[in-house]
Amino acid sequence: MELLKLAALDADDLAVISTHLQDAVLRTGDLAYLPRERRFALVARRFDWECPDGAPPRRRLTGLHFDRVLAVRCRNISRDEPDSPLELLAITFEPGEAPSGTATLVFSGGGAIRLELECIEAAMKDLGPVWQAESKPVHASLDMPLDAA
Repeated sequence: MELLKLAALDADDLAVISTHLQDAVLRTGDLAYLPRERRFALVARRFDWECPDGAPPRRRLTGLHFDRVLAVRCRNISRDEPDSPLELLAITFEPGEAPSGTATLVFSGGGAIRLELECIEAAMKDLGPVWQAESKPVHASLDMPLDAA
């Protein structure tokens, strides 16, 4: 399979990138904010949802960056522990005064990173290595009853 390269210039494009990065795993040390360049970047090990049926599940090393980043805020992510694992659930976008807005990287366990954007300008690119994953991520169906807490 060819390496995937995607660009996002609007909320719909960003939703496509979010879908491909659902269940990606990374470490806190894989995140970088470069304020002078107004760029936020990460490297993750994304689950390859395009893997053919019957083939063993696999992951791919993938880079993602946002340009035109005005500010970054984190919640429940310890920057002091670079080896802390993170699992990316989704990337959302809330529009502001056009074309600005806020992209939020939502992680399992309540972690989140909010990116204040001048406009959406992002790119995702597979970086090459592919390896067999231990398992395929499982998601509860919306039709399934929720367990009582």
